[in-house]
Amino acid sequence: MNIIKLTSKKTLKLNNVRYKAYFVGDLPPSFGFKYNDKKQGIYQWFNYKGLTWVIDKEHWSTLL
Repeated sequence: MNIIKLTSKKTLKLNNVRYKAYFVGDLPPSFGFKYNDKKQGIYQWFNYKGLTWVIDKEHWSTLL
């Protein structure tokens, strides 16, 4: 069972993974492709409550 916990208006946790919310016009330039030359893009997301949610990379960099 998936547990969604809203931590603020722009962040949530889904199964202990932090996600950041974006409006459609504010999506980062790397959104929507898997690989471009040697850069990795954002290709996994979900929509919830009118926002596009993407894994928060700053969250993962603190765990490494």
